[in-house]
Amino acid sequence: APRATDATFLRRASLDLIGRIPSTDEVRSFLADTSANKRTKLIERLLAADEHAVHMASVTRVEWMPQTLGNFRLQFQGAEFEAWLEGQFKKNAGYDKIVSAILNADANVGQRGMVSIDNPRNRGGEKAALQAFYDVADGKPGEMAAAASRLFLGVKLECAQCHDHPFAPYSKDQFWEFAAFFGEFTPLSPVSPSFVGPLPPQYELNRLTIPNTSREVSAKYFTGGEPEWNLNRTPRAELVAWLTKPENPLFARNLANRLWAHLFGLGLIDPIDEPGEQNPPSHPAVLDAITKAVVDSKYDIRVVLKGIALSQAYQLSSEQTHPSQADAKHFARMTTKGLTGHQIYDSLNTASEQQTLKKGEGMASRRFAASVVQGGDRGEFVSRFPQSNRRTESATSILQSLMLMNGKYVSGLATAAQNPLLARLQKWHDSTDVQIETLFLATLGRYPTKAEAERYEAYVNTGGGTGNETQALKDVFWVLVNGTEFLLNH
Repeated sequence: APRATDATFLRRASLDLIGRIPSTDEVRSFLADTSANKRTKLIERLLAADEHAVHMASVTRVEWMPQTLGNFRLQFQGAEFEAWLEGQFKKNAGYDKIVSAILNADANVGQRGMVSIDNPRNRGGEKAALQAFYDVADGKPGEMAAAASRLFLGVKLECAQCHDHPFAPYSKDQFWEFAAFFGEFTPLSPVSPSFVGPLPPQYELNRLTIPNTSREVSAKYFTGGEPEWNLNRTPRAELVAWLTKPENPLFARNLANRLWAHLFGLGLIDPIDEPGEQNPPSHPAVLDAITKAVVDSKYDIRVVLKGIALSQAYQLSSEQTHPSQADAKHFARMTTKGLTGHQIYDSLNTASEQQTLKKGEGMASRRFAASVVQGGDRGEFVSRFPQSNRRTESATSILQSLMLMNGKYVSGLATAAQNPLLARLQKWHDSTDVQIETLFLATLGRYPTKAEAERYEAYVNTGGGTGNETQALKDVFWVLVNGTEFLLNH
């Protein structure tokens, strides 16, 4: 497909990297810029913005802990985890450092099986935030192992949790041997009297009994081998050391594939957590190149996102210009992705010229209050428009349409009292063509075509269905934010 226009690229990159559409001023400035490297400057600016950290924290929290959105017991821990992630993204912590902090967290396991769950008095701080990972798993080694292998290695190991599958690459024993790295969370019976020889280091922490059996296993890597145990590192620390070392191809490749999927809506390996002979990467050389960049950059997420965002593939138009572009896995044109509830809410605020992120304000205040606690406008959008694992196949519903067409929040934005943009247009008494142009820039991030301008100008000048020009202008805003072009990232 041909290269995307500047307006399309600006809107796409803004939604992907800071979670909202560009403002009117941002659109005008970018389109007026004639420098040859303006797309590079744009990507660098977006990645350095606080909004990038807020957006990535939100996306990552939903991807890693979707249970915390709909579970009242876990929503506070989920919010604190998101706030912690925001801080990590703001200081551009390496992905390996983020994962290491999570897996090495002090999860209150001083006594075997005593994971501190649901203790709101102890909320706050890094320890409470990181404990969310263990609270979501209810302190069960199997759940933790399944999450760690799927999220950090891109391998859905839990398929072998209950029995050996004839087509699965890993066995039941391998699953529980991997789960034994989290064995400290489960009470064990005393060492068998028949055990001969000295106890190996960490023996009380790196083993578990397979549920519903009497078989006991000790921790091993499912790719083969086991650590050289010592008393200076816990089993989880041993796991982290193996997980994040550059020689481990799964860790870097999983991050490379997930970052590609973040920008394109589907991975080079798709589904992203089912690699193998039956699901090879669509473009092996591309995945290998990005994986190498991940390692060379020392797991710098911004470096990798910048590289992908400036690639030829990301800058293509989403419009199909040839039948060979029909299969999204060819990446011959840009994929079209449905917006999440966060993106829709923030984009509506941006389009109506409401300040969505005040200086110094992030997840801890704005998103926690409005999204986690039920009843807020943001929370309503997040629950009504859930984030899909396949953004290219986001489901739509009648309830979503009704919320956008006549819901309280959107209906309020169609009034000057709650829409600073409409209030400004009315106050300045601009000509109709300028008003229509401004509405298009604010909502769709582009200038209207000649046909669109003529159509909407005629509607406003005749007062629309009520004979009132002011009301007709509000109608135009309502129509634009309810259109497919506004609700999709293309």
